Amino acid sequence: MLATKRAIPKSAEQAQAATDHAIHAVASNGNGDAGAAGAGLRANGTEPAAATETERAPTAAAVAEAGAAPAEAGAGGQAGVGLDRVREPDAEAGLDAGVGMNKGREVGDGQGSDAPSGQTPADADGARLRPTAFTRSRGLEDIGTLEPSIAHVSGAISIAIEKVDFWYGQKHALHDVNLNIPHQKVTAFIGPSGCGKSTLLRLINRLSDLTEGARMTGTISVEGQNIHSPGVDVNDLRRRVGMVFQKSNPFPKSIFENVAYGLRIGGENRREVLKSKVEQCLRRVGLWDEVKDRVQDSALDLSGGQQQRLCIARAIAVEPDVILMDEPCSALDPIATGKIEDLIEELKRDYTIVIVTHNLQQASRVSDYTAFLWLGRVAEFAPTGDLFTTPRLKLTEDYITGRFG
Repeated sequence: MLATKRAIPKSAEQAQAATDHAIHAVASNGNGDAGAAGAGLRANGTEPAAATETERAPTAAAVAEAGAAPAEAGAGGQAGVGLDRVREPDAEAGLDAGVGMNKGREVGDGQGSDAPSGQTPADADGARLRPTAFTRSRGLEDIGTLEPSIAHVSGAISIAIEKVDFWYGQKHALHDVNLNIPHQKVTAFIGPSGCGKSTLLRLINRLSDLTEGARMTGTISVEGQNIHSPGVDVNDLRRRVGMVFQKSNPFPKSIFENVAYGLRIGGENRREVLKSKVEQCLRRVGLWDEVKDRVQDSALDLSGGQQQRLCIARAIAVEPDVILMDEPCSALDPIATGKIEDLIEELKRDYTIVIVTHNLQQASRVSDYTAFLWLGRVAEFAPTGDLFTTPRLKLTEDYITGRFG
């Protein structure tokens, strides 16, 4: 064990600890004397001047002062081994070992490190400073043992997802997803990055069909119709299930033609009908007063928030049954975000809305139901108020309280 070069502050308590060092060294080695030890203390006022490597092993009192429990004798034969293994990395950074231990506790729940039995926090690859879902949620070492908590939905169902598994090539992205999404409500998908939120969202209007090597088992029904039935027209499905992406994607056309595009594709070319419908949709998304004098200008000249509202207007122009939103506010400022959230609240009177968001506060504000996804599984689904205030799973509680993400 390397000797520690750090000088001990000259407080009365620490001076007593230094005296204990000297007495412990004399008693354990049997090759020194108390007079020599006392001379060492007088040399610098803190610790023996000529202490050997063994003499520098801290006593139980010194270990307790640093905030660490002494290691068992059988694990190394010296009471200070456990402390030194924590002190050495912190010493290089100029930090006191006790401060490092306290940081580990503050990140967690006040119960100290979750390093496996027989390891010090330093052995846990930084786990004491970066708790994961596994370290903070006991009993989930095997994700296959997770028992989802899925609340029953009363009333009409817009989207029924049954026993859905999905693969990107060899990667199993979604596992046995079962979910009923209620009619004309807002349902939010939350969960850490890579848990399958956007993948599940894209399955609802078969955008996953465009990914080479992707395959799905199970069934998804929209308004009672299996979307993978042989007679389903994918283009018609995507008209009935609109999509608003994370990054606004207006066409390089005029504002007017962006909103009218879907109508024209559907065969509507009467100018007066198009004009009336475009104005109606722009009014509904709160954009008409801002652009009514320049609807023939390029949509690319709008601000980011205006472009996103324009994309929503384009989606509702073809009168869908469902609107899917994949993080629609992630690139917007707070004012633009507020307008989108107000719009979502207004639109749910006529549409079923499913939104993916990393913003837990946003999910709690705009959604009626929330599904928490974890590693490709729907871990918990419940009314939003219940999930955020009284989650049934410890895993859900840890995520929404910020213990991992």
